[in-house]
Amino acid sequence: MYESFYGLKYKPFELTPDGNNLYLSDTHKEAVATLRYGVIADKGFLMLTGGVGTGKTTVLNALLPMLKKKVRLCVLNNPKLTAREFLYYVAKKLDLVYRGNKSDFILQFQRLLDDCADNNEKVLIIIDEAQVFSVDLMEEVRLLSNHAEDRNVLSIFLIGQPELQKTLAHPRLLPLRQRIGLRYHLPELTRNDTTHYIAYRLNRAGAGRASIFTPDALDCIHQASRGNPRLINVVCDHALIAGFVKEARTIDARIVVECLRDIRLPSEKGLRLAKVDKVLPTPEKPRAAEKRRKKSEPLRNLLFALFLVVLVCGVFYVAYVFNLVTFG
Repeated sequence: MYESFYGLKYKPFELTPDGNNLYLSDTHKEAVATLRYGVIADKGFLMLTGGVGTGKTTVLNALLPMLKKKVRLCVLNNPKLTAREFLYYVAKKLDLVYRGNKSDFILQFQRLLDDCADNNEKVLIIIDEAQVFSVDLMEEVRLLSNHAEDRNVLSIFLIGQPELQKTLAHPRLLPLRQRIGLRYHLPELTRNDTTHYIAYRLNRAGAGRASIFTPDALDCIHQASRGNPRLINVVCDHALIAGFVKEARTIDARIVVECLRDIRLPSEKGLRLAKVDKVLPTPEKPRAAEKRRKKSEPLRNLLFALFLVVLVCGVFYVAYVFNLVTFG
């Protein structure tokens, strides 16, 4: 839609993960390095947390190519499973066979770990959205790790939103909490990171200039999104559409704020208007205006009544003076 207008090859701010647009801030690089070290150093359980849209999937996409050599990988993106379904899924991903017999699966899993130890390989199980794992399923994961014993070939990543901390706080999960060798929380992007992220996306999409967004517009985007990459994508995409409609070659703060007002929902706490509201006058809410009108109505009525009294008295006074002068 707006690609040709801004000289872009494709839309730079799509929400779907794209390996060609993999931007890593300093904190993302640190998270990748931490998880990679955890696998290499045999730290067992590792935990990565971050808010919705902060780039946990980005970190995984950057990490996995570094580990694909000599790593047996199992990535679980849908943790709403029963214990039997979980074991079946792990078996399928690791080329094992699960026939409904847990003992048989454990024996196969132990043989796999033995083979990996002999061949200098590792097994990595990644559980995404781990905050929705039930306590029973978390226990199943911990018990599965028991079979690694002293082989040092099994790593398990628990990746989820900050609520994962509450899940792990359950008393039954104390043994699991004590086994987490490394923890990393992924923060939002800084103001500089936001600028670099937007410039990187535009550059990858073929933008001939990096000044499509003005500095004030970038300030608005960062303040409204709090540095959340997913929300940055939402705002930038809407701003480019609005700029195209207005035939504006440069996106300024005014356009960004107009877009923010259009896309912000009453229940949406992710996008906010703080200092950016100073860019445009805030439209008065009808209810507030009506409330003020009703509040000031009695005063207006009183002033109008006083005006009428003064007017009538004035008329009588003029008539009296006229009669007095005319008829003596």
